[in-house]
Amino acid sequence: MPNLNPYLSFRDTAREAMEFYQSVLGGDLVVSTFGEMPDGGVAEGEGELVMHAQLNAPGGLVLMASDTPTGMEYQTPQGISVSLSGGSVDTDYLRRAWDGLVDGGTAVIPLGEAPWGGEFGMLVDRYGISWMVAIEDSFA
Repeated sequence: MPNLNPYLSFRDTAREAMEFYQSVLGGDLVVSTFGEMPDGGVAEGEGELVMHAQLNAPGGLVLMASDTPTGMEYQTPQGISVSLSGGSVDTDYLRRAWDGLVDGGTAVIPLGEAPWGGEFGMLVDRYGISWMVAIEDSFA
């Protein structure tokens, strides 16, 4: 089966952001820099920028990211959210993830009881990434 995974773009904070996401979500993080490539194609001093980072978190969650070198146009992500959801067996993990992601960020809709059941919240994390967290059957 093919995979569909979020791939986040940053100007120069991909490593910091991905290490933060690893601290929140757990799992293994692999980071490759432009400087590790034979011809990274970036400006002098940008070799340590992240060419590709991949976080493999518990439950098969995969989050990827990279930095956008100064020679490429960068726009702050907008109009999209990373959605993290699960059922009652995942309640503790999802609540810890919410608490971690919102730390230093902004709760747009605080995590709480949703009119359709369960719990739901929206936030923008400290790196400007929008997240939705849903606990689908926590009140069942």
